[in-house]
Amino acid sequence: MTTLSTSSCLPTSATVREVGLRDGLQSLPIVLPTQTKFEWIDAAYVAGQREIEVGSFVPAKLLPQLADTDALVSYAKQRPDLLVSVLVPNLKGAERAIASGADLMLVPLSASHAHSLANLRKTPEDVVAMVGEIRAARDAAGSAMLIEGGVGTAFGCTLQGEVRADEVLRLMQALLDAGADRVSLADTVGYADPASVRRLFEQARRIVGDRLCCAHFHDTRGLGLANVLAALETGVSRFDACLAGIGGCPHAPGASGNVSTEDLVFMLESMGIATGVDISRLLALREAAGRWLPDQPLHGALWRAGLPKTFPSYAGAV
Repeated sequence: MTTLSTSSCLPTSATVREVGLRDGLQSLPIVLPTQTKFEWIDAAYVAGQREIEVGSFVPAKLLPQLADTDALVSYAKQRPDLLVSVLVPNLKGAERAIASGADLMLVPLSASHAHSLANLRKTPEDVVAMVGEIRAARDAAGSAMLIEGGVGTAFGCTLQGEVRADEVLRLMQALLDAGADRVSLADTVGYADPASVRRLFEQARRIVGDRLCCAHFHDTRGLGLANVLAALETGVSRFDACLAGIGGCPHAPGASGNVSTEDLVFMLESMGIATGVDISRLLALREAAGRWLPDQPLHGALWRAGLPKTFPSYAGAV
């Protein structure tokens, strides 16, 4: 159960799940060497991050950027208390994820019928049925891996336009009924605003409570952090973010810019919400990303402006 501050009705702590190694890199035209990804995992871990999505089990010919996911899972699993997650688009990918020993698999479902077909070549109902098969495969293997059903395009879609809230909520419940352990909601294309976030997350939490485990926002139109705050106010305390704000969905035109990890951690820590992340070490990792990803669009306000002198760890900042 999420602990809320009685004075502010906000969580006293929050988890930032780093998804840059998957959601970020999948949208870039370069293939980062596996050894560099190992360095990324090490630096994120040393900075205090304890949930990292390291890749996706998809055919290498489709996303060569993620072809080394097996190696990344094996490497990351050597770190104590690190929850290692992967994305799986189909049953075969789920079987590979189970065999890899990852802690969590995220199964994406788009509430937009048009985006679901473009992204997975499946309807939303097909994905719900597939989750049932994945649950059966996991249980048959005796695995303790968590299954998270991620409902994307929850606030609208660049292909379809409007996505009705009642359809989002129906599909969220259908994923749980099919065997998902928990669910998350994603603004895949950056259409959300704080009011719509508050409405949808309040409705979702009334239905499934803490089984709504995570929020995923894009900063496409500059509202990513505002939307995080709105979700925080409903009691959600886990958020996806990408180092340097990289990423987006290849099958959703205009879906650029995930919330920047360093900006999100800075906001939360400034508000007195503990993340367990050392912001100075995180900024050092952000500096390394600039070397690893030359000529790629990197984002983030904190990187440009630096820490304010009033920030508690300013004296030790890079």
